[in-house]
Amino acid sequence: MSVSLESKKRIVLVYWKNRPEQPFEVFSNLKNFCLSYPAYNYNTLNNYLSKEKIPFDNKEVRVERHYVITQPKIAAPSTKVERSIVPVVRKVLMKEADDAAHDLEYWLNQPPAQRLAAVTFIINQSLRKNSRIDKTAIQKRPLKS
Repeated sequence: MSVSLESKKRIVLVYWKNRPEQPFEVFSNLKNFCLSYPAYNYNTLNNYLSKEKIPFDNKEVRVERHYVITQPKIAAPSTKVERSIVPVVRKVLMKEADDAAHDLEYWLNQPPAQRLAAVTFIINQSLRKNSRIDKTAIQKRPLKS
């Protein structure tokens, strides 16, 4: 991993293998880790974690140093990222929009169960909390698919 010369900030990442509730801890430097956990010797850990060396690893803990990313990673010029979301735009004059006809066409193409669910949702939005719909004017008919 190439690190920019501007950011030489590093953190100490500690992975506790026997702590399922909080397995990771992050320290700003190795001294703070060693002061928090006196069982671990600063000189031993520093020998392991000094530049270009391996992380300290035993059956209880894994201690690593990582650089802090302070600038966004710039994508390589050869790899172009494609948008996964395609904007849907329909540019028309307001006089010619005729949204009612488009809305009717959309809802007529939907199955009856989905139309009923949409109507129920709209009605529920207009009801107050703990109130019920007035069902005296509703006629129950079986749905035809």
